[in-house]
Amino acid sequence: MSKRKVIVTIAPTGGMAHKSQNPHLPTQPAEIAADVVACWKAGASVAAIHARRPDDGATCDAAVYREINQRIRDAGCDIVLNNSTGGGVHGDMVKPLAGGRWEIAFEERVKGMDAGAEMCTLDATTLNLSFEGREILMDTPLSKGRALAAGMKARGIKPEWEVFSPTHILQDTTTLINEGLDEAPYFINLVMNVHRNFQNAMPFSPRHLQMMVDTLPKGAIFCVSGIGPSQLEANISAVLLGGHARVGLEDNLYYRQGELATNLQLTERIVRILREMDLEPATPAEARDMMGLPRIGLPRPEFAL
Repeated sequence: MSKRKVIVTIAPTGGMAHKSQNPHLPTQPAEIAADVVACWKAGASVAAIHARRPDDGATCDAAVYREINQRIRDAGCDIVLNNSTGGGVHGDMVKPLAGGRWEIAFEERVKGMDAGAEMCTLDATTLNLSFEGREILMDTPLSKGRALAAGMKARGIKPEWEVFSPTHILQDTTTLINEGLDEAPYFINLVMNVHRNFQNAMPFSPRHLQMMVDTLPKGAIFCVSGIGPSQLEANISAVLLGGHARVGLEDNLYYRQGELATNLQLTERIVRILREMDLEPATPAEARDMMGLPRIGLPRPEFAL
């Protein structure tokens, strides 16, 4: 029998951390592309990419994404390219609201769909975030979630649904899937252990993860983003439940307590563990097949393979 294949996603940057927290964090296109290519060589098959401005502030500027995507492809790398439409909590992505609060700007988020990636993250959720003394609203009523999903479908982009609690699966994600805005297999990323900064998000435990998995719609496959110190145990728990793994400095800046990580170290570790479990990391071609790429009968994004 062939070994079970596990999709390994590398999330190298994110839209939150700063180089002052970990100097290995890649923020500029050449740095991000180099890390993605190195992690692809180590066994990653999907790259969950966030873009940054020259001053390292978060952005969804399609021109920046396009430069990152092009650099990766120019290196001969066939990794699945996944650009964020969540953006981040600083830079271009936030605007002030009345009362001293802030909002992640929806008009900035949608720009992430226009850089030719074959996948994009889709946060069909409303969240209140707390970062660096700011309270930040990510306002995504169903109408905005629908606009993101419909925009991705029109471009032939496969959504990676980002969910933080069972209600995000049972209500927002399932509603939009049932409207025909995605086709099985649905790729759903369960983001766990960010509850100290994201109101109503779930802390990680194997029991909580099992509960989240039990609410997934029929035809879904899943990976898990374990934030901070839960990254490794969340990865292992996800794989034991038949899911897939995500690593990278977006989610976790440390290799172990007190030791800052690199993206390559985190990728090499999860690949090593998978092989010790007699599993095998999926190739990008295998990952595309598992996730339903390309989307049948829809336009083919520029950087799709």
